Amino acid sequence: MRNTLVAISATLALYCLGASAAWAQSTTHMMATPDELKWTDVPSLPAGAKLAVIEGPLNAAVPFTFRLKFPANYQVPAHWHPAIEHVTVISGTFNMGTGDKLDRSKTKALSAGGVAIMQPKTNHFAWTKKETIVQVHGVGPWAINYVNPADDPRTK
Repeated sequence: MRNTLVAISATLALYCLGASAAWAQSTTHMMATPDELKWTDVPSLPAGAKLAVIEGPLNAAVPFTFRLKFPANYQVPAHWHPAIEHVTVISGTFNMGTGDKLDRSKTKALSAGGVAIMQPKTNHFAWTKKETIVQVHGVGPWAINYVNPADDPRTK
């Protein structure tokens, strides 16, 4: 019986890992290793970034957790979010700053373990030198609003 329960639990966990929406609606305990995360493109960020939703959905007024993977030499133009955003650097270095325009001279380098908390509607930006992974969490809905609408990849 115990082996059957372990097998069912493992199958359920693998199913949920393949469909991030299942995590969002699940009321059961969830665990995952980094290699089990499902990475997808992010239409709201410049090309090259990848997203792995851990908990969500991002567009609802519920807790969310996701990871973003940025390639080397990546830039996120100045933007803001409607709700508080908690960022933890998992790997690499995430250079973040506040303001209306990306300015590398006004950033703080956050290495693995570094944390940033951005209050709602705070204009901020980021860039990387090497591949960097961050984990973001908060209470949704999560959205990204670019200071300069021309920077929004969804309009291109």
